[in-house]
Amino acid sequence: MFEDRNYKRTFYSAPQSVQSFIAAFLEPSLIVLVYLAVLAWFGEPVMRSTYTLCMLVFALTFPGRNHFGEHPASAVTDIIGSWLMLLLILGMFAYATSSFHYFERDVLMWWAILTPVSQIVAVEVGRQVLRWRSRQPWIRRSAIIVGAGPLGAKVARALEAGPMKGVELLGFFDDRQDDRLHGDTNGRILGTLPELSDFVRAHGVREVYITLPLGSQPRIVQLLEQVQGTTASIFFVPDVFGISIIQGRLQDMNGVPVVGILETPFTGVNEVVKRISDIILASLILLLISPILVALAIGVKMSSPGPIIFRQRRNGLDGDEIMVYKFRSMRVMDNGTVVKQATKGDPRITPFGAFIRRTSLDELPQFVNVLQGRMSIVGPRPHAVAHNEEYRQIIKAYMVRHKVKPGITGWAQVNGLRGETDTIDKMKARVEYDLEYLRNWSLGLDLQIIVRTVRLMIFDRHAY
Repeated sequence: MFEDRNYKRTFYSAPQSVQSFIAAFLEPSLIVLVYLAVLAWFGEPVMRSTYTLCMLVFALTFPGRNHFGEHPASAVTDIIGSWLMLLLILGMFAYATSSFHYFERDVLMWWAILTPVSQIVAVEVGRQVLRWRSRQPWIRRSAIIVGAGPLGAKVARALEAGPMKGVELLGFFDDRQDDRLHGDTNGRILGTLPELSDFVRAHGVREVYITLPLGSQPRIVQLLEQVQGTTASIFFVPDVFGISIIQGRLQDMNGVPVVGILETPFTGVNEVVKRISDIILASLILLLISPILVALAIGVKMSSPGPIIFRQRRNGLDGDEIMVYKFRSMRVMDNGTVVKQATKGDPRITPFGAFIRRTSLDELPQFVNVLQGRMSIVGPRPHAVAHNEEYRQIIKAYMVRHKVKPGITGWAQVNGLRGETDTIDKMKARVEYDLEYLRNWSLGLDLQIIVRTVRLMIFDRHAY
């Protein structure tokens, strides 16, 4: 089995925690069990439609989310919101298949009421069990941190923010003078690095977190040799927080540890999910808004001489140049090496153009770009090529936003950063929102942005 000695697997994926494993089955199982209990209460028989509904619900909700470590208010909000969304999806299935008549109305009503209540109660019971367990002496794990700098203080806050994990932080070890240590570590220094291994043995320390800077490699190697003579678990925390991390991940590349710092969230299954959702939503939206597209095209044609569609050069995925479609809103079509942003009261904008820009209706042809694969419905808004060349030199990590396809709408736009970016600070804020989107992408976040965009199209007045 291990004949090839050149290959040594070094890094493994962390095993799923017990509470995460329980949470994965808790939500779908409770939904099914509550439905079966309500059926029994009303004396209704278990039929083929019952099995179908139970299997569908389990498939849609597995794995369940781990709410045990969340704030109670946040957990309640998420449970109720997720349940309402599931009911909406089930209702759409039932309407599309004309299957409402297979289910009793009273059973469905009580099921809809009791399911979130049972989930909230189960999460609270689980939270109390975890709190009780974390207080037991046999479950407590003592820990120390090597390095009392900013990274060490950050690790300390992370450990102390999870009281249910049963970790007790004893303090820090560091060789530096007090004036070079982080303020949060004052009074918590246990000793110097040469004293570490003796302290670990004497106090039965279970976990050691090494947060020394990468420039201290000889000291780190020496320290590891000392601590490896104890029974403590050793964790090395690389100091990578000084840069903007996008989808950071640790990989084992044939035995070589590789730390991903800047990566697109759309790889593997995520890429497939994103593309399928784009195709389905863009197709449905284009079908629904086709009469609006015809009316807007007539309005643009009557507003001023020129083409209906304005083709703009933009940078797409990986910075490659693409052509983006918009309804023409100006009397001129700047698309060269110098592009002046539209400003309030811009004389180049036609009256009809001002209307479609304010309501974002000029962006609707970009759903065709989505079907072409050049854009996504949600993502960082594409800027003019000339603007990219300008801002990439003065805004840190500006081009990282091109790790994904540009979007018709984005996280920055629904947070008030639409329209003109007349200052560097405004553009920096827009870029930071774009990077935040890349760090936290999920299909649910995309749907949230789409809903908020529709609301802004009606009420927002910041675009022109």
